[in-house]
Amino acid sequence: MQILIIEDDTQTARFIQKGLQESGYVVDHEADGQSGLERAMANQYDALIIDRMLPGLDGLKIIERLRGQGFNVPILVLSALGDVDQRVEGLKAGGDDYLVKPYAFSELLARLQSIIRRHQPQQELNFLQVGDLKIDLLKRKVTRNDKRIALQPKEYILLECLMRNAGQVVTRTMLLDKVWDYNFDPQTNVVDVHISRLRSKIDRDYDVKLLKTVRGSGYILSAPDTDD
Repeated sequence: MQILIIEDDTQTARFIQKGLQESGYVVDHEADGQSGLERAMANQYDALIIDRMLPGLDGLKIIERLRGQGFNVPILVLSALGDVDQRVEGLKAGGDDYLVKPYAFSELLARLQSIIRRHQPQQELNFLQVGDLKIDLLKRKVTRNDKRIALQPKEYILLECLMRNAGQVVTRTMLLDKVWDYNFDPQTNVVDVHISRLRSKIDRDYDVKLLKTVRGSGYILSAPDTDD
């Protein structure tokens, strides 16, 4: 899942970004209101985290403009302004939740996950499945043949990306974009290394192999009955 943080305090933004990345999210950051608004409108994010007091364009204006343009993305407002009236203003502007600074990261993560769940279509609230390989999206739990598979955060994001595109070839460039956000040289072998690790966890102990390499193109995750 991809999250955009709009926060002018660099230290705060880095703290949130690091925590979210360790929890398995792909995270972008903008430090001023206008740039944040433009990036939010130009990309499809799973949620936004917006500081209320920003240079250029304040957080509530960003939310109002996004809602006015029909963007229904979940939004968590962060602010040192914590009076009841100020929190109500944030929610009335279109925020889905309002978190007052200072806060614990565990609470921020729980609130973020809550607003994402509320916005997801009902059919996406439960599982992704390819053959006997399943992801429980609520619990972030991966199983194959009902046996739990422990994945590192990047491995989980990689698998989710492949499962959301099941039966289709996913190129290395697409994976660099979705999983690593182009933070690596496109010539790097980071994708191949992580694919190898993922394959060893989801396929090694099973006769039926789900993750295949398409030479010169990328990778495809599919059950036997979806193969060409």
